[in-house]
Amino acid sequence: MDNMEYKGYYGSVGYSKADKCLHGKVLGMSKDLILYEGNTIHELEEDFKAAVNSYIESCEEMGIAPRKPYNGVLNIRIPSEIHCKIARISEDNGISINAFIRDSIEKRLAIL
Repeated sequence: MDNMEYKGYYGSVGYSKADKCLHGKVLGMSKDLILYEGNTIHELEEDFKAAVNSYIESCEEMGIAPRKPYNGVLNIRIPSEIHCKIARISEDNGISINAFIRDSIEKRLAIL
């Protein structure tokens, strides 16, 4: 599925058979819901941009910083045996568990 991007916000693209329209939402927002729709791809893109702009403006009016999607905090669940191995390797190499995981993910993403 393709996504749209605007000002660092990523939006989904979906089709509602019942409503015969395109729709989407900003991805990666756990506490705020930003929705948009349109009858054409152009309308969908324009409503997506307008929704993002409206969200940012509303936050500014309330005196709060707009939340960004994918803020860098990721909670994962792994078997305790793997957690233990990561901790031991991290300690042996003088790095934090976060640094080990970040480096491992970066290496994996580099080969994709």
